[in-house]
Amino acid sequence: MGILEVQNVNKSFGGLKALQNVNLNIEEGTIHAIIGPNGAGKSTLLNCFVGKLVPDTGTVMFNGQSLLGIKPHEINQTGVSRVFQTPEIFTDLSVMENVLIPCFAKRDGAFKMNALNRVRNEVDIQEKAEQMLIDVNMIDKRDMIASSMSRGDKRRLEMAMCLAQDPKLLLLDEPTAGMARADTNNTIDLLSEIQDRRHITMAVIEHDMHVVFSLAQKISVLAQGTVIVEDLPENIKGHPKVQEAYLGGAH
Repeated sequence: MGILEVQNVNKSFGGLKALQNVNLNIEEGTIHAIIGPNGAGKSTLLNCFVGKLVPDTGTVMFNGQSLLGIKPHEINQTGVSRVFQTPEIFTDLSVMENVLIPCFAKRDGAFKMNALNRVRNEVDIQEKAEQMLIDVNMIDKRDMIASSMSRGDKRRLEMAMCLAQDPKLLLLDEPTAGMARADTNNTIDLLSEIQDRRHITMAVIEHDMHVVFSLAQKISVLAQGTVIVEDLPENIKGHPKVQEAYLGGAH
């Protein structure tokens, strides 16, 4: 049994069938990549995981609990966190302040920005935030304003904010999009370290095959809204269905 199980999921937008009978099983403690050509349905599927979309039919189960009909913030509280294509951070706040916010929200279930001054003085919240920054090698940048950092460091900060929520499943939507190769490789190393240290299950949507084959322990390939192959990375590259999907007009 996987930590995330998707069975017979279908989703249409008018006459467009974005997802067709999608079945997916993500095993606990693994990094599972979801790849496919543009328009294959990857983002639609991810949005079904986090409650932004509700499938027309089918089931999405996390740790044996259905996620259908649950609001995104409630899904987050169950242990599912998402990293977006563009880092979702508070650009006008310091690095430390960015991490204090999710630390507080995880403990109290919500956060109001006017509570930030009080949170700064709460020892348990402060210590947790510091540990998150240590885990992503950013403690030396704790006082920097987030807007002044590189895209790679903004991604690193967002990872610290996600880890503060103690996720069991981390969903990453093109985590290296727009990065230079050095930042991409640093992000690969960071995700590998986090997975090794915390054993967090990760589902990664990514176009960069260097990232996919550097990280993934299993790969699912979507094409025209359907999972056409799910296999180990070494069996994916030369798979005829995968080559057809990318080169045979499935775009």
